[in-house]
Amino acid sequence: MEDAIPDHREALKKNHNKTDLVARWVIPIKGKLYDIEFEHGIISGKRVIWINGKDILRRDMMYRLVGEDTFFVEGKRCIIHIFPSSGFKYTYKLFIDGLECEIYNQTQSKILKTWEIKINDKNYRVVLEKDTLNTYLNGDLRDEKPEFVDGGTDTQFTEDGHIFIVSARSGNRNEPICYKLAVNGAVQEVV
Repeated sequence: MEDAIPDHREALKKNHNKTDLVARWVIPIKGKLYDIEFEHGIISGKRVIWINGKDILRRDMMYRLVGEDTFFVEGKRCIIHIFPSSGFKYTYKLFIDGLECEIYNQTQSKILKTWEIKINDKNYRVVLEKDTLNTYLNGDLRDEKPEFVDGGTDTQFTEDGHIFIVSARSGNRNEPICYKLAVNGAVQEVV
């Protein structure tokens, strides 16, 4: 017996295959990486914003092909600006809290220390906010607080039976602070 309701799965697949993808950015926010993709249908007027594979904003039949779309990621205001270029071409720029994406990422690289490691076929991403000493594991803020030790701080936590220690050390005031991650006693390289 046939279903009385038509099967829309094929139409849904067609609408979600990102045929009009024109721009992609990767940004770090609160210890997580966000993959932001933007579709802009020049003929259809369609605009779709995807974050980590989920469409969060969809507008069909936009008659103005230039302009901006605003959305939020982890409380940060993001704006995609669409600028006209030569002919029927357009330029797309992402701004996060008022900073152009490239400048935002450079700023984040100065205040974050990131380690990506693989243990027993499982990936771990550890991020340290240097200004607050907040530590994130795979995008989740850890509750452990840094402890003061000789010459700096250590933040220790356990995940999947592995002991992680994030250290911030400085020998004296004239030297920059050195950040290290040790997992089960082995020091890891910074990404």
